[in-house]
Amino acid sequence: MTLYVTRHGETEWNAKGLVCGLTDLELDETGVAQAHAVAQQAAGKGIELILASPMKRTQTTAGIIAQHLGVPIVTEARLIEQNYGVYEGKSFKDPGFLGNKRCFAFRYPGGESMMQVAARVYPLLDEIKERYAGKTVLIVSHGGVCRVLRTYFVDMTNDEFFHYALDNCGLEEYHF
Repeated sequence: MTLYVTRHGETEWNAKGLVCGLTDLELDETGVAQAHAVAQQAAGKGIELILASPMKRTQTTAGIIAQHLGVPIVTEARLIEQNYGVYEGKSFKDPGFLGNKRCFAFRYPGGESMMQVAARVYPLLDEIKERYAGKTVLIVSHGGVCRVLRTYFVDMTNDEFFHYALDNCGLEEYHF
């Protein structure tokens, strides 16, 4: 089975370098263009189904791709972005945010830990592997979730995990 993963298109907060977890933002103009570009990139890859986070930025990205490919979207709540708690809307360069980002088992104050994200994403991947065996599926999600998705398929050191980031509408391919 082939699984493709993309991150939603750019939002205003992405462009400003702000942490965006559960704030439900729309795509900006660049984000819409990125979604159209990744839809063209995904054409011909045999994608049969899209699983997407319920947030506006992922639903819009998934909708553009689905329209281009002519495939259905299934909304999956477990693909929602990590809850970054008190760091929501703060700079990605905030020392507290960066310190917390290095501690995978620590909850962001008022939010959730990376381990909690993995606890919801890994079982979902196991279900996808079983439910959609032999199919080609695209996941449309968020930066933090895409980081966790990658660890299901690729062993990463703590430092690699900390520095890994999937660009807005970047496209990665994995195999079960």
